[in-house]
Amino acid sequence: MTGTIEGHGGELALAALRAFGVTEMFTLSGGHVFPLYAAAHESGFGLYDVRHEQSAVFAAEAVAKLRRRPGVAVLTAGPGVTNGISGLTSAHFNGSPVLVLGGRAPAFRWGAGSLQELDHVPLVAPVTRYAATVAATESIPGEIAAALTAALTPHRGPVFLDLPLDVVFGTAEAAAPGEPAVAVLDADPDEVARAAGLLAGADRPVIVAGSDVWAGGAVDELRAAAEDLRVPVFANGMGRGVLPPGHPLSFSRARRAALGGADVVAVIGTPLDFRLGFGDFGDATVIHVVDAPSQRAAHVTPAVSPAGDLRRILTAVAGWTGPRSSHEDWIAALRTAEDEAKARDAAVMAAETDPIKPARVYGELRRVLDPDAVTIGDGGDFVSYAGRFLEPARPGTWLDPGPYGCLGTGLGYAMGARVTHPGRQVCVLMGDGAAGFSLMDAESLARQNLPVVIVVGNNGIWGLEKHPMRALYGYDVAADLQPGLRYDEVVRALGGAGETVEKAADLGPALRRAFGAGVPYLVNVLTDPADAYPRSSNLA
Repeated sequence: MTGTIEGHGGELALAALRAFGVTEMFTLSGGHVFPLYAAAHESGFGLYDVRHEQSAVFAAEAVAKLRRRPGVAVLTAGPGVTNGISGLTSAHFNGSPVLVLGGRAPAFRWGAGSLQELDHVPLVAPVTRYAATVAATESIPGEIAAALTAALTPHRGPVFLDLPLDVVFGTAEAAAPGEPAVAVLDADPDEVARAAGLLAGADRPVIVAGSDVWAGGAVDELRAAAEDLRVPVFANGMGRGVLPPGHPLSFSRARRAALGGADVVAVIGTPLDFRLGFGDFGDATVIHVVDAPSQRAAHVTPAVSPAGDLRRILTAVAGWTGPRSSHEDWIAALRTAEDEAKARDAAVMAAETDPIKPARVYGELRRVLDPDAVTIGDGGDFVSYAGRFLEPARPGTWLDPGPYGCLGTGLGYAMGARVTHPGRQVCVLMGDGAAGFSLMDAESLARQNLPVVIVVGNNGIWGLEKHPMRALYGYDVAADLQPGLRYDEVVRALGGAGETVEKAADLGPALRRAFGAGVPYLVNVLTDPADAYPRSSNLA
């Protein structure tokens, strides 16, 4: 701590946030947290509001993911906080350093039945790394610093602080926050050496790089390790783009051949969850590299699992000087499989059929998206195609709900992305089911001059549920939406613009209009309800 600061609770809070590089907050208006708004308004601190609290948390999470520093949401007491819990839980599963500052009924009258009186901490504690109620105005900066340090310490995650009304409205002198200090964890060097030796000595090695490679600032180190050991790389989550699509070791479409034929699989910075077959790669030896011991898999036993700073681990892997095998034949075989798959993809992405095939939407998007565009997936069936057909050119440009699979992230993520990157394209890919969760926040974007493009794949059904239920039972229920619903007219009524596209040939012109519009613009694409993404159930 250096010196002291004086002010009301909102001013003390903002001083602590600024020390951690935070420059904005997201909220839905509530009287319990007025001092935070006043401090932001009077000092030029970014203040953005939404129409549902979960969008505020998702916007804060987008900032946290894209900037790799804390994002902040301010939620009023009671339902304000409980409405944000899905966002907190997504941040928990994604390892995103989000701080939620919650309003709280006054401490001096606690238990008397004040408006929206609820003890939030027991509700949020299971999905946060730090959750507490601030007891005194002068404690606000220190509590925020402690919470944000916990949020940034691997494995990163969300944190929560309750600010009672009398505490945040109070005035006090407090110790000024200093520079944040986050400890760096070093992995066991013997485990790192064993992992490097297994990769180097394998005949058919594969690396799977996940979101923590981006979050941990280890992109360059991952690239150096792959290039030095000559190992093919696949990616998921925000790891997508760690190697650009044209890189000789970058693969996306030969995943089945790679994971089915590999003798060593190194999963780096992502859980061994349902997205990776729960870590079951047949007879392959599994290496799991994580940023903290808490992230080691408990349901499988990898051959080795180094835990620590990913930059240091990957630097050591790249510096391996022991025996190594040639992987060139393996790389060439995967490149053949990759090229064949992409040739098949090219045909379906150019399909002229009406109703429009979802693949055609992505074929057109590939032509109009800039290399640094931020692309956001919010949906089930329609967004599944994005993982197959879109290849981010740069890391840190892809946002999806992550393993928790919570729909409704789209427009909150879009707001956070637009605030973070005002000069880039921001494109939300949304199923028509997902549109029901957050589309009202098109009004928030329009009112605050935050233009984004929203592409809705509108097939009139819950695609990931209708087809499997019909296969299981011979019928389906609760799986239909209104076919052809005009989501573009909803956005137009909320202050944006948009259009409906029914013919494949009209997709390209519509997307070009959308990206040039300068307002929230929804392209409502009527897609084929019979065209379901081929995937196995993720319910297990």
